[in-house]
Amino acid sequence: MYNSFSIGVFGIIFDQQNRILLCHRCDYDVWNLPGGGLEKGESPWDGVKREVKEETGLGVEISKLIGIYTKPNENDIVFSFTCNIVGGKIILNEEADKIEYFSIDDLPHNISPNHIERIKDAFQGSKELIFKTQTGKSL
Repeated sequence: MYNSFSIGVFGIIFDQQNRILLCHRCDYDVWNLPGGGLEKGESPWDGVKREVKEETGLGVEISKLIGIYTKPNENDIVFSFTCNIVGGKIILNEEADKIEYFSIDDLPHNISPNHIERIKDAFQGSKELIFKTQTGKSL
């Protein structure tokens, strides 16, 4: 029996006011961290750089792996990285019709609970790598 699963990669990008960069999806009324699915043969760190560039127009470098999250109900594993902007500029595209920074206390109501959990983990600034099982429904 063949069980397929997906690997997701998401970038957590802070501005100088310690706000988090989020993308509003064009296909759903949902705000997300920039990121998506890993492509065949791609490393998670290269995948998050590609996804952030595709969704925001920004070039990033990885500063830290925050955590690895499993979503067993969706056969999904997710890598969450903090990233620093090293180039580019924010550009709207076919995936994101709005790209904005939000404070942790003012996150939009239509954001996945899983993304909120990953954002809070990044804000805690733990030196330890986080391993979590997420059972909340993705939006």
